[in-house]
Amino acid sequence: MTVQIINCEQNSPEWYEARRGIPTASEFAAIMSNGRGKAESLTRRTYLNKLAGEIITGEAMEQATTFHMERGKIMEAEARKLYAFMTDTEPQQVGFILNGNKGASPDSLIGTDGGLEIKTKMPHLMIDVLRRDELPDDHKAQVYGCMWVAEREWWDFVSYWPTLPLFVKMRFAGLVAVSVESTLTPMPALPPLGALLQTPTPLLRRVRTMPTAAAGPPVAWSVRLLDVPFAMAT
Repeated sequence: MTVQIINCEQNSPEWYEARRGIPTASEFAAIMSNGRGKAESLTRRTYLNKLAGEIITGEAMEQATTFHMERGKIMEAEARKLYAFMTDTEPQQVGFILNGNKGASPDSLIGTDGGLEIKTKMPHLMIDVLRRDELPDDHKAQVYGCMWVAEREWWDFVSYWPTLPLFVKMRFAGLVAVSVESTLTPMPALPPLGALLQTPTPLLRRVRTMPTAAAGPPVAWSVRLLDVPFAMAT
């Protein structure tokens, strides 16, 4: 799929229209949520019904703005400036990223390979994040979802409250879906995956090996990482 960056202000009418009927990274946790026991997840059903309503009516469901949301926007800008200073980078703000039938509204893109998620938290919640020193479970689906939608190699996470230390957790590598195919029969032994992908310590979600009978010059292994083909010749 082609990654399409839509430059608009987030929470503007253009932004709501761009994401109308599209599952977005901020709601991936809702899509993956489980109900109690064998019951259906009410959170997932509610979100999917909202998407269905937007598709059927052609009307984007706008969200009411609260005081905390407005304050969060101001603090997000402060956190972005601190992050830029600490990392010597220039975060790029974008409105919405569309990739096929999925989307995301990243807080920033970093260079050509990375991105940034910013959360502002009340002091008692911020202290818990600082003590644990890890990406909170509540935000994992969104962080990895943004990386998947934007087809980026890594994503940084920032949590912020003005009178507490800035929390920065850097370089979350992608959850890699790997498809390995060989034109040789029988297949030779699989080379070390790290060397095959030429990426440091990849986090693997799935590895699938299968022989192929494709015509053409002999290729020992063809590897597909986030829909980008790599190859190692014999």
